[in-house]
Amino acid sequence: MPVYNSCLVPNQNFTSATPAGTTESNLVTPDFQENKTASTSPSQNAQRPVSGDVTACQTMMRAMSSKETEEQSKKNVTVKNRGKGKKTDASSPQHNDLERVFLWDLDETIIIFHSLLTGSYAQKYGKDPTLVVGSGLAMEEMIFEVADTHLFFNDLEECDQVHVEDVASDDNGQDLSNYSFTTDGFNGSAVNRNHPSNTGVQGGMDWMRKLAFRYRKVVEVYEKYKNNVSALLSPQRRDSLQRLRADIETLTDGWLGTALKCLLLIKTRRNCMNVLITTTQLVPALAKVLLYGLGEIFPIENIYSATKIGKESCFERIVTRFGKKVTYVVIGDGRDEEMAAKQHNMPFWRITNHNDLISLHQALELDFL
Repeated sequence: MPVYNSCLVPNQNFTSATPAGTTESNLVTPDFQENKTASTSPSQNAQRPVSGDVTACQTMMRAMSSKETEEQSKKNVTVKNRGKGKKTDASSPQHNDLERVFLWDLDETIIIFHSLLTGSYAQKYGKDPTLVVGSGLAMEEMIFEVADTHLFFNDLEECDQVHVEDVASDDNGQDLSNYSFTTDGFNGSAVNRNHPSNTGVQGGMDWMRKLAFRYRKVVEVYEKYKNNVSALLSPQRRDSLQRLRADIETLTDGWLGTALKCLLLIKTRRNCMNVLITTTQLVPALAKVLLYGLGEIFPIENIYSATKIGKESCFERIVTRFGKKVTYVVIGDGRDEEMAAKQHNMPFWRITNHNDLISLHQALELDFL
C-alpha cells in the first residue's frame, strides 16, 4: 500500500489496531485508553475524541503496513468444519488473491434508518420531524412487507440465522418447482423447541429440511431481484418505493449516494471485497438491502446478521472464511463494531456524519485504504 509524504485526507475517525510487536505508543486510539472497560452497547450520538493529524495518519499507515507484512509471513490455516450445520459459508469460492475486506455496518452507516424512526436524525440536523419520522415508518412498512410476502419472515422470524448457508446442510436438494410452502405444515414459532426430534417438530429432521427449503428460496428470490427490486413489487408499490427513496435521500442530504460511491469504488478493485454485518435479523436485513438498491453491492453470501451472536463472533466467522492473510477494515457508527474491531486487531473507520463518508471516499480514491 503506497505511503504518501503527507496525509491529504484529514483522517479524524480512523483508528488503527496494534500489530504484534508494535508499542503502545503507536496506537492512534486515545478513546480506547479512556474506555477499556466501557460497555459494548452502541452509542451513536456520543462525542468521541479526534485523533487524525498528519502524524496520526502516517502512524496508522505504518501500523497497517506492519500488520500486512506480519500476516503475509504466517501460514494460512484452513479451519475444517465439524458437525452438521457448521458450514463455513461454503457458497463462496476460495479467494486466494483477496487482499482487503471491508466490513460494513448497515444502519446509520450506509443507510439512515433507525434515526429516522426515532426522530434523532431530524433533531440532529434540524429537519422536519414529521417528514423524517413519516418517511422512516413508510420504509419500515415496506421492508416488512417484502420480508413477509417474499422472504418467509412470518415463518423465519423465530428461526433467525447468522448466514443463509447455516442450514444448507439440511437441504436434500428436492425440486421446489411445485412445492407448496403454505401447506407443508411448517411452524416456525418457539413452541416445542425442546421436543424430541420427531417428524414435523421443531428441531426434527423434517422440520429442519423445511426450514432449509425456505432459506434456499430466500436465496433464489434475492439472486433474482438483487438488481431490480422493482420487479418484485406491484406497480403502485414500485412508485411508492421510488418516491420514498428520493424523499429519504433528500432528507438525509444524499447520505446513501455518498456511501454508494465508497462501496462502488471498493467493488471495482480486483482484490477487495465488501461484506455487510448488521444487527438487524437476517431476513429483514436482506429486504433492506434490496429496497435500498444495495443488492448489486452485496452478494447474499456476504451478508451476516449479528442479532444472535454479536459483531465479534461474526468477525470471527469472516476471518475463518477469508483467512488471516487478508487485511480487514471495519466501517461503522456503533461502539459494538468498534470494540469488535479492536478485539480482532482490525482498523476501524467511524461514521458519525456526512463528512466522515466524504473523507472515507477521498481516502479510498487515494488508495489510503
